[in-house]
Amino acid sequence: MLVPLTNVPRDYAWGSRSLLAALEGREPAEGPEAEVWFGDHPSDPADLADGSGRTLDAWIADNGVQVSPTGRLPYLLKLLAAGSPLSIQVHPTKTQAEEGFAREASLDADAPRNYVDDNHKPEIIVALSDRFEALCGLRDLDATRRLLDAIGPAAAPLRDRLVDAEGLRQALGWLLGGEAGETVSEIIAALDEAQSTEFAAELANARRVASIYPGDPGVVVALLMNYVLLRRGEGLFLGAGQLHAYVSGLGVELMAASDNVLRGGLTPKRIDVDELLAVVDPTPGEVPVVLPVAVDHGSRGVEAFPVPVADFRLLRVRAGEDEEASLRPAGPAIVLATAGAVTVSDGGDAVELVPGRALFATPDTAQLRFDGDGEVFVAEPGAAA
Repeated sequence: MLVPLTNVPRDYAWGSRSLLAALEGREPAEGPEAEVWFGDHPSDPADLADGSGRTLDAWIADNGVQVSPTGRLPYLLKLLAAGSPLSIQVHPTKTQAEEGFAREASLDADAPRNYVDDNHKPEIIVALSDRFEALCGLRDLDATRRLLDAIGPAAAPLRDRLVDAEGLRQALGWLLGGEAGETVSEIIAALDEAQSTEFAAELANARRVASIYPGDPGVVVALLMNYVLLRRGEGLFLGAGQLHAYVSGLGVELMAASDNVLRGGLTPKRIDVDELLAVVDPTPGEVPVVLPVAVDHGSRGVEAFPVPVADFRLLRVRAGEDEEASLRPAGPAIVLATAGAVTVSDGGDAVELVPGRALFATPDTAQLRFDGDGEVFVAEPGAAA
C-alpha cells in the first residue's frame, strides 16, 4: 500500500528562504525553511497528504502496520536546506544514548537535558544543490598546524596544544569552556589578514562563519575541522562521535530515528562541554565522500549509498522514459522525489510524485515500479534493522 506524505518545513534560523522553494517550483518563502521531516519520529511525524490532518505515526498505529519490533520506523528521512551554518554538533553511540537517556529520566520536565531519546544518530547527507558545503570530522593535525601558522601568532596558544588526539579533545574543552576567550577573539580578528593558498577555502569559510556568529568560539572550532565541498549526488556519512556542521546547500538526509544532539559551537543554545567531550571522537583524519554504487535491486537505474550501519539504507532511483526502473524494498520504505515527475506504483496503488513530495510504502510491498522522467530517493531499513 502507498500512502502519500507531506510536511511543513521547520523554521530554524539557519534555514534558507529559497532552496526548498526552488526545488518545489514556488516563490521564495517569507521566512527560513530548514528541514522537512518524512518519518514517524514523535518530534515531527509526517502528515498524510490527503488533508485529513492525520500523521504517519497515527496512521501506522491505527492500521496495525508492523514497521519494526519497536513499533517505529528505524530511520528518519529529511530534506535539509542550509542558508547559513548549522551549529557544530556530535551524536552519541547507541550505548551512550541509552545510558544518557536513563540518567536524565529523573530530571524535572523543564530541566536542560542532552538526550531526548535512547537511540544513536548516524546519518548520511547527499547533496541536491550543485554546491553543498560542510564541516566534518577533525582535520589531520599536521595540516591544522599549517593552517594555524597561516593565521599567525594569535593562533600559537591553540597550535601548541595540538600534539595528538587527546590534545585535540582538550583543546575543544578549552575553547568551549570559556577559558580561551582572549585567544578566540585574537584568532577571529587575525582571520581578515590571514592568507594561504593551501587553505584559501577554509579561511574564506571561517571569515564567513565569523560574520554570522561574531565572537563565537565555534568559529575557532571550525578551523580544526575538515572543510568539504560536495557536488550534486555526492554524500557524507557521519558516525557517532564525529563533529560536523552543514554550512550551506540543499540535501537529502537519512539517519537513525533519533533527535539526540550535543552542540559544540555556532549556536546561542546550551553547550554541555563535559558531555560533548565524553561523546566526541577526537581522532583526526579525512571523512571520505560517499559515492553511489549500482546495486542488483530489481532493475537498472537503482544505486545505493553505502553506510556502515544497519539502521537504514539510502537508494537513488533515476527513472527514464525509455527504461523501466523497479526495486524490491527491504521493508517499510519512504520514497522522496527530488527531480522531474515520477509515478510510483506497487501493482495496485499508483502515486505521482514531484520534487518535495513523498510516500510511505508499507512493509508488505513486494515491488515498487518507477515510471516517468525524474529522480527519487528511497529510504529503507538496513540489513539488520
